[in-house]
Amino acid sequence: MRIVFMGTPEAAAVTLERLLESPDPVVGVVTQPDRPAGRGQKTIPSPVRRVAEGRKIPVLTPEKIRDQHFFDALKSWAPELIVVVAYGRILPRSILELAPQGCLNVHYSLLPKYRGAAPIAWTILNGEERSGVTTMKLVEKMDAGPILLQEEVPIAPYETQASLEAKLTPVGARLLLETIRRLKEGRLTPKIQKEEEATYAPMLKKEDGKIDWNQPARAIERRVRAFYPWPSAYTHWKGKLLKVHHAAVAPIDESSPPGQVIRADSGGLLIATGRDALSLEEVQLENKKRLAAAEFLKGARIAKGDHL
Repeated sequence: MRIVFMGTPEAAAVTLERLLESPDPVVGVVTQPDRPAGRGQKTIPSPVRRVAEGRKIPVLTPEKIRDQHFFDALKSWAPELIVVVAYGRILPRSILELAPQGCLNVHYSLLPKYRGAAPIAWTILNGEERSGVTTMKLVEKMDAGPILLQEEVPIAPYETQASLEAKLTPVGARLLLETIRRLKEGRLTPKIQKEEEATYAPMLKKEDGKIDWNQPARAIERRVRAFYPWPSAYTHWKGKLLKVHHAAVAPIDESSPPGQVIRADSGGLLIATGRDALSLEEVQLENKKRLAAAEFLKGARIAKGDHL
């Protein structure tokens, strides 16, 4: 089949590389326009674009998904199947109905749970013990199309957004190839999603990372892992942003106001929460390097009784 691939981030690029190993030709790639990134805000192409151009595959980077010139160019590729992996835009009906075999999507959750842009992060934040990958047919309603294949993946106790994505990406690529193979053989049985079981995982915002010290330590520790590496869990100390990259729950008997520093010495950096304490293992003060707590305490002059 003639396939058009739509995707943007690194996980999508890995999937594209696997797809390019299959016998079906990828006749074109659609990805987000180049965006500024890094401290220098230098404009860089998406990981998917780099893979496509390295393989001499035509690439389209529309600013507007409903642009008629873009649609005409997409149509000229005559796709029989469109594969979508973390593209970053909701597709209109005109694109969903363009290819005879429709649009096939790889989604990093066990649908109908965690529909939306950030399923991995919200899965960890909510304390789930398992995640997985779903392939489905795209429809106009977000992530609500018929399920084609699914594979479950356990979540480790100290899983981060980054580590779980690294686990799910190769599973998704393999499941995509299996889905396409069964599609060609006529051996797929679409399964309608149960709407009453749907949950949502909206796009992450910077403010989602803000720590509320009134929450239990366990919930805050999950926030640290769920939002690593972006948007990062953070608090403030003496008016400066303090990112928390790694933390651990520290059960305590004493009661202190949430956000108060209980300990700041060679034994660690402990902060009171709504229940138990949180040990800050690795932090990064605004405009400073990322440091282990012991190194941070050498120069930070943070003391017992201070408040975050």
